[in-house]
Amino acid sequence: MKDYGTAVATSETVEVTTSGDVVNARQVVRTLAQRGGLPLVHQTKLVTAASELGRNMLIYGGGGVVRAALVADSGRSGVYVEFRDQGPGIPDMETAMQDGWTSGSGLGLGLSGAKRLVDEFDIATGEGGTTVRIVKWGR
Repeated sequence: MKDYGTAVATSETVEVTTSGDVVNARQVVRTLAQRGGLPLVHQTKLVTAASELGRNMLIYGGGGVVRAALVADSGRSGVYVEFRDQGPGIPDMETAMQDGWTSGSGLGLGLSGAKRLVDEFDIATGEGGTTVRIVKWGR
């Protein structure tokens, strides 16, 4: 995934330690998607993915930080969202990325479902935590 750190137009950060924080992060993502002019269906997909990833971060990573930003690239605009925790990491990434696999405690999408809802998806995991970066582009 491209490094969008230098392409950020508007950025917001939410620390996630409770379920309420996941809701707040989801609202930040929705607001940025609206500001960025994403069509309603794209907003819904992005917010759904953000909900699943935020919950995963809270449940399995013990919480963390969500950073969301409006980004632009090659004449298009979108929303970039990063989920970063300092948990134990994902022990079996291959299984976790399989279609239909879920731990049973999230929305039932799993990582592969969240990946299908966005245009760009990147995940890095290890003993120091997990970072998931997603982007949803407008039309």
